[in-house]
Amino acid sequence: MPSTVVHVALAGLIGTALLAQRFDARSIVLVMAVTAVIDLDTVIDIWIPGAHRAYFHNLVIPAAVLLALWWDVRWRETSYIKRRWGEWGVRVTWVSMVALVFAHVLLDAFFNGVNLFWPLHDRFYDLSGEFLLSDQRGVVQTFIDGETAEGTVEETHYTTGVNPTPEETPQNVERLFPIAGTGERFLLVISGFAVVAMRLIEERRSD
Repeated sequence: MPSTVVHVALAGLIGTALLAQRFDARSIVLVMAVTAVIDLDTVIDIWIPGAHRAYFHNLVIPAAVLLALWWDVRWRETSYIKRRWGEWGVRVTWVSMVALVFAHVLLDAFFNGVNLFWPLHDRFYDLSGEFLLSDQRGVVQTFIDGETAEGTVEETHYTTGVNPTPEETPQNVERLFPIAGTGERFLLVISGFAVVAMRLIEERRSD
C-alpha cells in the first residue's frame, strides 16, 4: 500500500499547483499535513479493529468540510473563514480537501481499498485494477468489475507497522513501515518533495 510519505509527496504536487498565488510555506505545509493526518486511524485500529482505512479514510469527511465551506462563504452574512483568514483560508481549505481525496483516500482505494462511505455505509471498496487498450478486446478496465465491494469494519484488517496483526501482536513480529514500495512510488516521492522545495526557494527569493 502507498506509505504516508507517498501520500504527502503527491499532496505536495497537488497543493503546489492549486494554491497558485496563495502558495507559501504555511499553506503547503497545511495541505500536506492534512493529507498525512488521516493515517492516524492506524493508531485507532489498535483499540478498534477495522478502524484503519475507514474512520478517516473516507469521502464523507472531506464532503462535509467542503459543504460547510460552501455554506460559510456563500450563504452566511459574514463568512467566518474570510473574517479570520481571508481568501487565503478559503483557498487552503478547499485545496487541502482536494489533496486529501486524491492524494490519500482515492490513492489508497486503488491500492487494496478503503471504506469510502463510512460511517454512512460500512463497506470497503477495492478499486485495484488496470486500464488498457487491447487489439483484441478493445478498451479494458478492471477497476470496477462487479467484485469491488468487500468486507465491513469488523471483517477487515490492513497490516501496518503500528498494528501488524488483527489479534494480539506477538513480541517477535516484524513491523514494517513502508516508504516507497515500488520504483514508481519512489519517483513520486522525489518529484513531489523536489517540486515543493523548489517552489519554496522561489518564494523566498521573491520576498
